[in-house]
Amino acid sequence: MTTTDLTTRWPAVLAVAAATFSVVTAEMLPVGLLTPMAAELGVSEGLAGLTMTVPGLLAALAAPLVPVAAGRMDRRWLLAGLVALLAAANLVSAVSPNLALMVGARVLVGVAIGGVWAIAAGLGGRLVPQESAGTATSVIFSGIAIASVLGVPAGTFVGEFGGWRTSFAVLGVLALLVAGLLAVLLPPLPAEEAMRLGTVRDVARGRSIRSGLLVVLFLVSGHFAAYTYVRPILESIVDVKLIGALLLAYGLAGVVGNFLGGASAAKQPRHTLMVIAAVLPAAVVALVLPIGPLGAVLVLLVWGLAYGGVSVSTQTWLLTAAPQSREAASALFVSAFNIAISLGAFLGGRAVDAISPTAAFSLGALLALAALATITAARTRTAS
Repeated sequence: MTTTDLTTRWPAVLAVAAATFSVVTAEMLPVGLLTPMAAELGVSEGLAGLTMTVPGLLAALAAPLVPVAAGRMDRRWLLAGLVALLAAANLVSAVSPNLALMVGARVLVGVAIGGVWAIAAGLGGRLVPQESAGTATSVIFSGIAIASVLGVPAGTFVGEFGGWRTSFAVLGVLALLVAGLLAVLLPPLPAEEAMRLGTVRDVARGRSIRSGLLVVLFLVSGHFAAYTYVRPILESIVDVKLIGALLLAYGLAGVVGNFLGGASAAKQPRHTLMVIAAVLPAAVVALVLPIGPLGAVLVLLVWGLAYGGVSVSTQTWLLTAAPQSREAASALFVSAFNIAISLGAFLGGRAVDAISPTAAFSLGALLALAALATITAARTRTAS
C-alpha cells in the first residue's frame, strides 16, 4: 500500500465517521425522546431508560465477540453488514407496540454498536499516512460529537413534530445509506490478525490498560447517570420547545471538545483526562442549581466541551498502552465504554425513580470524581 493510495482515502475516513455517527445517534436517541416514549409505551421514565441500558450491555459483549467470530473476514464488509443490522433494528423500533419489542430491537442496536466501534476505533492508522493517523482518529470519533449536534437534537426535533416513531424510522433509512457508502468507499481491510479472546485477556492485564478502563468506567457512567435524564431537568428550567436547541448547543461544544481533546491527548492523554474529569462533575452539579435559562445554556456548553474529549482521549490512552494490539485494545475500550453507559443509565434511573432527577445528577458527579482520583493515582504510579 503506497502513500498515494493512503492519501486518497479520506472519503473512507468520512464514511467510517458516518458509521460512528449512526451508531451513536441510535444509542443516544432515547435521551431526547424519553418522555413521549415512556408515555406512549405506558411505562415510567426510569423504566424507559432500559432502552439505553440494554444496548449498552449488548455492545459491551459484542465488542470482543464480533471481531473474534468474524475471524479474518474483510473489515469493510463486516462494518457495512453491522450498519445494515443497525438500520433494521431502528426500523423495528419505529413500529414497536410495547416496551418488550422495543427492548428486543435495542438488543440488535447493541450488537451493531459493539461491532462497529471495535473495528472503527482503530482504523485511522490503516486508512491514511501515519503522520495523519491522529487527525483521522479524531475525525472518526467526531461521529460521537456530531451525533450530539445533529443526531440527537434532530431526532428530538422530528419527534416533537412527527412523533418519536418517525425519528427511529428516519434513522433507519439513514443507516441503510451509510452501509452503502461503507461498501463503496472503504478499501479492502483484511484483519491484521485473527483475534482471539486470549489476546483480549492478555492486553487487559497491562497496568496502564486497567487504569484507562477504570477511567472510562467511572467517567462515562457518571456522565450518563446524569445525561440520560437531562430532559426532565431541562423541562424544569426552560420551555420544552427549547430543549432541542439546548441539546444542539451542547453538541456543538462537543464537536469542539472532540478535536481539542484529540489534539491534546495525542501529546498528554492523562493530563487531558484530568482536566476533563475535573470540569465534568462541576458542570453536572451546576445544572441542578437555580441558574436560570441562560445559566443552563452556559453549563451545557461547558459540559459538552468537556465530554466531547472523553472518547478520543481515553481511546488514545488505551492505544498508546497497547500499540501492537489495536483491535483488542479497541474492543476493551468499547466494552468498558458501553458497560459504563448502561450502568450509568441504570443507576441514574434508579435514582430518578427512588428520589428525583437531581439525585441522578449528584450520583453522576460522584462517579466523575472517582475517575479524577483514578487518573491521579495512575500518574502517581507512573511517576514512581
